Amino acid sequence: MARSVTQQRKIINTTAAWAIGLLIFFPILWTILTSFKTEAQAIADPPIFLNFDWTLENYSVVMERSNYMRFLWNSIIIAGGSTILGIIIAVPAAWSMAFVPSRRTKDILLWMLSTKMLPAVGVLYPIYLLFIKMGLLDTRIGLTIVLMLINLPIIVWMLYTYFKEIPGEILEAARMDGATLRSEIIYVLTPMAIPGIASTLLLNVILAWNEAFWTLNLTAAKAAPLTAFIASYSSPEGLFYAKLSAASTMAIAPILILGWFSQKQLVSGLTFGAVK
Repeated sequence: MARSVTQQRKIINTTAAWAIGLLIFFPILWTILTSFKTEAQAIADPPIFLNFDWTLENYSVVMERSNYMRFLWNSIIIAGGSTILGIIIAVPAAWSMAFVPSRRTKDILLWMLSTKMLPAVGVLYPIYLLFIKMGLLDTRIGLTIVLMLINLPIIVWMLYTYFKEIPGEILEAARMDGATLRSEIIYVLTPMAIPGIASTLLLNVILAWNEAFWTLNLTAAKAAPLTAFIASYSSPEGLFYAKLSAASTMAIAPILILGWFSQKQLVSGLTFGAVK
């Protein structure tokens, strides 16, 4: 009887997981399908799901109209740069909070996390003026710094959680063997926390890649990433749904592929230290 109930729960959980997964994936699937339709088929009522004339015309138009590779290269540099810079800053910060905590450590962590609750538009104007004065407007460096700063609280929190799962005695043993602070972090702590660091890195790349608010407001042409590439297909004349879907598919394809091939590492890192 107990085994039967367990099997029923497993079936229900599996079915629910598949239903939620399909529900989340459906908008992506619909976007991809729409990218292969004509504009008339894209706005057809009732919607056409699979019974339509497949065409690559939208992709051809998008490639002819825009320099896709320039937008892609900007996204790679900005997302990758902000992630690497964030990890470099967050690792020692998380180490100090995890292994050398003070009375205010938890307050500092909560304060850092509270900055994520601040509406971005509330600080847009001062940052915009600051970027103009510093010559960082519409530059990869400027956008890299902004994306690093807005994602830094999440990076520190995640690394802090992973580091707390590592026994402090291991670091103490390294110090007794003569390890310096730099050696302790680079050669002892970092290798042990690789799963957590990898998942943090991947999550930050995804967040930076998908960021639209700051990229649309702080870039114009030179440093515009793929989020600006998508927005360029919204014009005063209206939305061209098929072409917009083609641009969106081309923008999300690299990060989808990265996520697909990195899902094992991402799940491993997110569950790091969950079971003792």
